[in-house]
Amino acid sequence: MTLWPRSLFGRLALLLLLVTLISQATAIILFRQDRAALLSRQFGDTKILQLKALRAGLANADPKSTAGALASFGDAYHARIVPDEEHRFVGGPPQNPVLVELLERLKEELGPETDLRIQPRLQLLWIKLQAGEHAYWAGFQLPPRPGEDAPSRALEWSLIALAVLLASAYFFARYLARPLRQLNDAVANVGDGRLPPPLPEAGPSEIASLNRGFNQMLANLRRADEDRALLLAGVSHDLRTPLARLRLGIEVGAQDASMHEGMISDIVEMDKIIGQFLEFARDNREVPLEMAQLNDIVASAVERYQKAGNDVRFRRGELPLLPLRSTAMSRLIANLIDNALSYGAPPVDIATRANERSAVLDVTDRGPGIAADQVERLKRPFTRGEPARTGGAGAGLGLAIVERIARMHAATFELLPREGGGTCARVSFPTAKSATDS
Repeated sequence: MTLWPRSLFGRLALLLLLVTLISQATAIILFRQDRAALLSRQFGDTKILQLKALRAGLANADPKSTAGALASFGDAYHARIVPDEEHRFVGGPPQNPVLVELLERLKEELGPETDLRIQPRLQLLWIKLQAGEHAYWAGFQLPPRPGEDAPSRALEWSLIALAVLLASAYFFARYLARPLRQLNDAVANVGDGRLPPPLPEAGPSEIASLNRGFNQMLANLRRADEDRALLLAGVSHDLRTPLARLRLGIEVGAQDASMHEGMISDIVEMDKIIGQFLEFARDNREVPLEMAQLNDIVASAVERYQKAGNDVRFRRGELPLLPLRSTAMSRLIANLIDNALSYGAPPVDIATRANERSAVLDVTDRGPGIAADQVERLKRPFTRGEPARTGGAGAGLGLAIVERIARMHAATFELLPREGGGTCARVSFPTAKSATDS
């Protein structure tokens, strides 16, 4: 069992209670010190001169009329004066260092017989004066406190302050706990397999940042679910047509060479579609980034296509080393070249260059081009372009794979019209310098 509360409200209330108690204790100590300092200031040079005059008057007073003389001097100096024989009524010695210092000063000014006592109940400060052969105690009223019932009023104000602080802690804890409860419920829904609505990105900056990260996670989960659903739907849709043709060819017997060649083409198409599905479903985020030269990856891919007899050209530019996942980048380049060869027209020109903020990869073709309003649609999974550009086989995942790999590298992927006709697929990678500037 622990005394430390488990709830946010309990911890905040306990913290405020401790702070209040410490502040009250500090205020009382400071008040006492200030009051003692006020007493010391009160008995300055003027007061000491009055005490000397009082002592001289008492020394010259007629001993036969002591009571009347003491009353007369008391009225004149606003003090209560009693003989030394009644000193048992004058309280106790000073304990505060300031009052002890005051006593030493009074002894220096009025003589070593001088003494000082405090009578807290009557709020009197007693000073012993040696007047001739007799000694007297002069009682002066202490400086008034802020209110006659200062202890009780201090207690009342402390209780009021404590109640206000506890109420503030309650409402503040509820204010903080509300988004935390919402986050807890949302996490529980995710754990049960349900995706909750996005959390509000408002309130304190820490809560807003936490909710923003959670909402981003929800968006990624939704995207993953949508991609999985599209992947399963695309498998059944895109493989059904070549499978039907293969079944028809088997039933007919595939006697003629054209049908046999068509069956082989269907198998190649199915293999390509399955390969795109696997590429799209594969997640390379766990593969660490390594500093690599993009030109070398592009050159290796271009060499493979050139050996296969494709009209692919590469113009190498000066590029810095970039943090890349080499295998994923090879797939990105291959998908861009395949897309240009399938839906565009040769030659396919590839160029790299660097500017102040990014390293740029351009893959261009001389096909019919892409309408501006179709660009974002074509980046979505299982989407193909207009009939003029859909002469090749595939599942419509090539550009979606490029978009995903580009996002993994914090790069941007654009489809732009090429001057003179055709399409320019551009991937821009941020450089180390641009990341530092931002």
